[in-house]
Amino acid sequence: MKNVSIKLKFRRSVNPEKEGSLIYQLIYERKVCRITSKYKIFNHEWDEATGQILFSSLDSSRDSQLGMIRFNVDWELHQLCKIVDTLALSGQEWTFSDLTSHFNSFIDKDSSVFHFIQMQIQRKKQLGKVRSSETYQATLNSFMSFRCGVDLTFDMIDSELMELYEAELQNRGLTRNTSSFYLRILRTNYKLAVEKGLTQDCHPFKRVYCGIDKTVKRSLSFAKIKQIKELDLSLTPSLDFARDMFLFSFCTRGMSFVDMAYLKKKDLKNGYLTYRRKKTGQLLTVEWTRQMQDIIDKYPINPTQYLLPLILREDGSERRQYQNQMMKINRHLKDIASLIKLPVSLSLYYSRHSWATIARGKDIPLSVISEALGHDSEITTQIYLDSIKSVEVDKANRKILKDL
Repeated sequence: MKNVSIKLKFRRSVNPEKEGSLIYQLIYERKVCRITSKYKIFNHEWDEATGQILFSSLDSSRDSQLGMIRFNVDWELHQLCKIVDTLALSGQEWTFSDLTSHFNSFIDKDSSVFHFIQMQIQRKKQLGKVRSSETYQATLNSFMSFRCGVDLTFDMIDSELMELYEAELQNRGLTRNTSSFYLRILRTNYKLAVEKGLTQDCHPFKRVYCGIDKTVKRSLSFAKIKQIKELDLSLTPSLDFARDMFLFSFCTRGMSFVDMAYLKKKDLKNGYLTYRRKKTGQLLTVEWTRQMQDIIDKYPINPTQYLLPLILREDGSERRQYQNQMMKINRHLKDIASLIKLPVSLSLYYSRHSWATIARGKDIPLSVISEALGHDSEITTQIYLDSIKSVEVDKANRKILKDL
């Protein structure tokens, strides 16, 4: 790209209430070419000093749109650079007309794997599926690393490439379940691209593992749960808090931490806690017990709408607060495990497995506890859960908690 300058510029709108246009400016042999992109932003969303799009912390939906625009613009700038390099290497004379012709024919980015997945990530964010968007982003980052940042089209994905990617994941030390996780997300996007007619289905995933291996259940005995509860942690508030959150999860039938963090005060009514699972959308009702109330009473009332003292500010950083709390609590739980000489690396996830295992040990029917951790299929588990009456589950929970 010698002697060629390519920059992103912005043509402001005369009317500040209307959007201006983002432009690609090329300078070659003292000649200037400007290609108007299809992307528009408002005047206040452009930083002239840095030549970049500005984000607003006050409007997350607009930030999501601007993020998509910036990704698309960066992608197109990258393609312009590649086209210039290709024209330069050809050894033939070329003009701006040649460049814009190549660029316009290449501007259909739907066949780009990186771009396609990024668009799915943005779509999931707009639908409020934040966790799903994060797993897609992790997969994209992993695959881009494998490709050394070199994009490709869907018709370039074949079984040989997927075998190489699987081998690379295993060489990084990832478990078979983790590599399968990345491959399944890639497969989902590939099938979606096939549905959109971007490529023919060449079955590139037929030689790689996309299943789910059974894992060792992570559970504690009731005696260990009680030992954790009876620890004197009054001199270490951080460990005390981690222990309380672990016990709250156990008392609420192994409630996941994300659901705990987003519990609202209004979810607790007439002696019952009603919430919708973030993961599945399923509505659950849990009888409120003395053990749960004891934990709540230990801490000052949360100034926000949330029930537990996990998310303490409503300023757009709620998800980051939840993630930080989860990391800190899991770290402190490992310290608690050391105090009672547990031979495991204790984490919040143990509460869910422990509740199910202890329930089984107390002869509570499998249909009541739904065998949530024993099914190979989440669909089967959901069928069980849908058929259980809430009163039966609460009765089971009281049976478990009466000795705690």
